[in-house]
Amino acid sequence: MKWLVLLGLVVFSDCIVKIPLTRVNIMRKTRSEKYMPNNFLKEHAYSLYLTSSPGSNITTYPLRNIQDIIYVGNITIGTPPQKFQVVFDTGSSDLWVHSVLCSRRRCSSQGLFRHRESSTFRATRRRFSIVYGRGRMNGIVVHDTVRIGDLVSTNQAFGLSMEHSWFEGKPFDGVLGLSYPNISLTGGIPIFDNLKNQGAISEPVFAFYLSKSKPEGSVVLFGGVDKSYYQGALNWVPLTQVGYWHVHMDRISINSRVIACNDGCEAFVDTGTSLILGPGRLIDNILRLIGVTEVNGHRCVSCSVVNTLPSVDFTINGIKYPVPAQAYTIKDSSGNCYIGIRENPVNRSTENWILGDVFLRQYFSVFDRGNDRIGLAQAV
Repeated sequence: MKWLVLLGLVVFSDCIVKIPLTRVNIMRKTRSEKYMPNNFLKEHAYSLYLTSSPGSNITTYPLRNIQDIIYVGNITIGTPPQKFQVVFDTGSSDLWVHSVLCSRRRCSSQGLFRHRESSTFRATRRRFSIVYGRGRMNGIVVHDTVRIGDLVSTNQAFGLSMEHSWFEGKPFDGVLGLSYPNISLTGGIPIFDNLKNQGAISEPVFAFYLSKSKPEGSVVLFGGVDKSYYQGALNWVPLTQVGYWHVHMDRISINSRVIACNDGCEAFVDTGTSLILGPGRLIDNILRLIGVTEVNGHRCVSCSVVNTLPSVDFTINGIKYPVPAQAYTIKDSSGNCYIGIRENPVNRSTENWILGDVFLRQYFSVFDRGNDRIGLAQAV
């Protein structure tokens, strides 16, 4: 069973966020299946290597923070290598980049993969299509060598865009998905699985540290965790189903008052979404409690009052994760502070939340494929 989701990109102010458009066939589990206690997880866990250990097999790869909106990193594809700037996205499973096969004139503004210049390129006849909130991307599935720093995935399946809309001028050349294989739209083995299968990483774990208000310092780690990026203990949260990084959330509160997710709800942990997204009626209530006003059609607050605003607390698997106002406000180039908690404009029927970068800047996140769980700890 899995979620079938078509991903969408939407602009809020100058923010780029990705939202699920449709979902089908959600698997419901019993309470005993969904909420495994932490001691069970500890008993069945392997040890996570730390970079402080000599010879530890962890790759730490830098990401660039673009105005607290999106995080990108460089990869190379082909022989000789061609460089691309991609979003490392836990909300999808496929790697795709723009290419010279694109039929639109506006594609020339992107970094384009030139397949004829790679001696390791292999074509297929498979096509794929991804529908977005503001357009569509159609492409073809191909194979080549992909490198993330020193990590090498040979004969990697990925997508080349042949036709797209909306992407022109955006600060990335493609997307590198880090979810499970069963939600792949290209039908290929995702790059993380290939890296593990080919022995490039020793443990099926990756992790994110996302900086705030500075372009440098963010990283994605493959093969383990590094305690220098967080403080305290990692709290483990079991997935409610595999596919997306999907967990159960207990409640959302402000000043100990439950204001959303009263009876529990579902949440995606998604590095490819800029904001925290939820149902519109609940978001409206949260923003009223925060004291948000509307300026030129946008919901914002005066930056001078940010320090007086309350935290929004997300309780997951019995642990409270506060997101203070300094974390959920984003200052734009005009000096306004926008609230990074917004309505999911598509999925209005159920109480599902997306915990994007606004949340993940506060908490170092570990994505444990070996045990189907997520680890969260206070980021340093």
